[in-house]
Amino acid sequence: MKKITLVVSCFLSVLTCAHAQIGNGDMELWENVGAPTEEPNNWSSFKTGSGNFAGFANKQIERSSNVRAGATGAYAARIWSTSVLGIVANGTMTCGRVNMGSTTPSNPANYNYSQTNDDQFSEVCTTLPDSLVFWAKYTQAGGGNQTARVHALVHDAYDAHDPIDANSQSHVIATAELNYSPTNGSWVRFSVPFVPTANTGLVPAFILTTFATNSTPGGGAANDEVLLDDISLVYNGSGAGVNEPSAANFSVNYTEGKMYLHGAVKGQLRILALNGQVVFEGDAQEVLPLSLVSGFYIAQLQGLNGKSTSVKFSAN
Repeated sequence: MKKITLVVSCFLSVLTCAHAQIGNGDMELWENVGAPTEEPNNWSSFKTGSGNFAGFANKQIERSSNVRAGATGAYAARIWSTSVLGIVANGTMTCGRVNMGSTTPSNPANYNYSQTNDDQFSEVCTTLPDSLVFWAKYTQAGGGNQTARVHALVHDAYDAHDPIDANSQSHVIATAELNYSPTNGSWVRFSVPFVPTANTGLVPAFILTTFATNSTPGGGAANDEVLLDDISLVYNGSGAGVNEPSAANFSVNYTEGKMYLHGAVKGQLRILALNGQVVFEGDAQEVLPLSLVSGFYIAQLQGLNGKSTSVKFSAN
């Protein structure tokens, strides 16, 4: 994979600020197209993996011209699952590196990681984003109640693993995580908030982002596929970077022990404290009696149309 560094800059009065984006998030740049080692620039999959079984990897990623209306470019990434002797290998795309240490999908020797000493397999991120935004089209081949997955973690200068292992745990600053259902043949925009961990005093250095065709290692069926496009990081808190559109004018106001939701708020609502604790989960309503201690919170709305969006608000 060829490395791309993308920085979004802004000017506010005399203040100049810059925030990193994950390179080639629009999936326009590819190398070795048509070859077994085809990959999008700045992203990797099994063919450039490490580990004892890397030499047996299948091609499970390719460039696709199946893009949504309004996409920023002509291409998307397609990842898909394969099955060998009844063992399903989920399609994976990461801005880190895949390690293949076992033929058993759930074995801890299989993981993705930031190889921080190699800029081909690590992604610099020195400011904590508010959310991760992407477009996906998820199609199942085998049916059932399977879900695709995205998981991103911001961490300090350490070769963090995903899934997060015991050694990586103390180095993770925030995570963005979503398991999502098939999109019924449509492209769907997802917005996933970053939730800080309990690790304080750490300095953001890298982001490890992974997309998979299934939330369970070895789950799903051969030929489950996910199309991915227009992946970006959102920095609302600083007023800089790529600004999150207020989808359906969704906003939150908390006052005198009640939460007021403004806009199209039909669907499932989750309220999270910044330490990751879920303080409310249920159907969204116009006014919710809710006792919150003073501080900042994240409201995440999963709409009836399948779109997910989030906003940060304060309780005084």
